[in-house]
Amino acid sequence: MVTPVDVAVVGLGSMGLGMAGSLIRAGLSVRGCDLSDTARDRLRDLGGHAAATPAEAARGASALLVVVVNAAQTEAVLFGENGAAAALSAGAVVIASATMAPADARRIAARVEATGLHYLDAPISGGATRAASGELTVMASGSPAAFAAAEPVLGAIAARVHALGAEAGVGSSFKIVNQLLAGIHIAAACEAMAFAKSLDLDLSRVFEVITQSAGNSWMFENRVPHILAGDYSPKSAVSIFTKDLGIVSDIGRSGSFPLPVASAALQLFLATAAAGMAQDDDASVARLYAMIAGLDLPSKA
Repeated sequence: MVTPVDVAVVGLGSMGLGMAGSLIRAGLSVRGCDLSDTARDRLRDLGGHAAATPAEAARGASALLVVVVNAAQTEAVLFGENGAAAALSAGAVVIASATMAPADARRIAARVEATGLHYLDAPISGGATRAASGELTVMASGSPAAFAAAEPVLGAIAARVHALGAEAGVGSSFKIVNQLLAGIHIAAACEAMAFAKSLDLDLSRVFEVITQSAGNSWMFENRVPHILAGDYSPKSAVSIFTKDLGIVSDIGRSGSFPLPVASAALQLFLATAAAGMAQDDDASVARLYAMIAGLDLPSKA
């Protein structure tokens, strides 16, 4: 028999594993599931319990934190083979953190709530470092009961929880706006650093100066060190932004809303993916520019 736990976490990538660690430090009992044996081993090292399937992870849990890539994976975790929804305790809350279209969030919420569970549309921002330190930003929407049930989890993983309304889909809408800006800022940072290289500037000094100037952004400050180190091991992969900016583009097209800057950024990520870097760090857009212009960016020692 599987012993009940406080929280199940499905998806133990760089974000999910960090969130699981934050939950454990807060004194919650955590059981997690991931396709990767290594990820499950790392959860055990943190003091959590590993499970082979979403259903096993969720058995008896009062909260389920789903930290996967998209709506399709979220739905599969909940309702697919060995799905988690049927294994949760009565009245448990599903906290869905994947970036997805608002319409998908509303559809999945309705399906979850029809089973008697609560659903919190709760996409996240802050990166792997803040996930590991319990300092994420959560953009959440859902019923008051869903917020109440999720409170112990949110308190452990987040520095800021924005309560954005009672209906699923609102949190996802805010996250899509965030991803529009994040993708544009990453693409702009990569373009700027490649341009600086074409001007034969010292890239370390460029980073020093820009981070103290008006041209700085959170993404410039966070991603340019990857370029300076020549290290493109994925903290956040190019494929994340082909997906997220693709969602932005689809929403704009369906609403006849022009998004020319976001569309240009999407094409840069698509070109980077097509050049064989889809699973590399999203700062690899700089490498695409370097390939086009024949530039030598720093390489990992």
